[in-house]
Amino acid sequence: MAALSPDLRRKYDSLIRLISTLERVVVAFSGGLDSAFVLHASLEALGVDNVLAITGDSPSFAQFEKEYAENFAGSLNIRKHHLIIETGEMQDQNYIANTTDRCFYCKNELYSKLVEIANQEGFNCVIDGCNASDIGDHRPGRRAAEKYSVRSPLLEADLYKDEIRKIARYKGLEIWDKPQSACLASRIPYGEIVTTDKLRMIEKAEAFLRENGFRQFRVRCHGKLARIELEEQDFEMIVDAAVRRHIVDKLREIGFLWVSIDLKPFETGSMNISIKESKSD
Repeated sequence: MAALSPDLRRKYDSLIRLISTLERVVVAFSGGLDSAFVLHASLEALGVDNVLAITGDSPSFAQFEKEYAENFAGSLNIRKHHLIIETGEMQDQNYIANTTDRCFYCKNELYSKLVEIANQEGFNCVIDGCNASDIGDHRPGRRAAEKYSVRSPLLEADLYKDEIRKIARYKGLEIWDKPQSACLASRIPYGEIVTTDKLRMIEKAEAFLRENGFRQFRVRCHGKLARIELEEQDFEMIVDAAVRRHIVDKLREIGFLWVSIDLKPFETGSMNISIKESKSD
């Protein structure tokens, strides 16, 4: 592995110095690339006794992601410093209503619990994995971060997603090429209520696709219609009629009546197109 560029080395050193000033931190740890990377950096900067990783678990958090978070914490030898707590966003009617600020209510629930634990256990602050690539998209969860004074070291160090992947690879972290992830509720169009049944259908459908070789994708839930977004290179797999039949049969078994493939390749936050369109009207 080639050495880091001087710019990336400078940014990473800046990140370590920044986290060092925080002394004792609770890391909002979802198991995704960004939160895993900031967890690793926190351990390097502060040592294991000054870091507590907490993962929020709920019906909107896939079992696959929960297991990944547990395994990654194990790879860092911090199982005793990793908590999984239940979050109650599904009891919040504002969250279930699935308006365009749904993520605010989710993060509000999570951060309120993390800040409470941090205060009880003598940690100075809560930090998350928000980075420079997240700025500009529709991110109502940032309001909750501001409300609870959650720090974002990756953003403060001006680190972008592709830079985080490069540094994580250089550091030998298995997480470096993990596909982008998001809560299961993000597969449901704004305005359609979030239910446990819908979340379970989405989770089962995505688990099936993952088991059959698809890597980066989403199963968007439009009532009884499943709209599958794939990376462009995976369109060739769908050309095979047997593969298509296998997918349709399984997703109908799960509860979908119709199964479609979006002709536009997968992109993060594609559901936000409805927000952009409403603003342009």
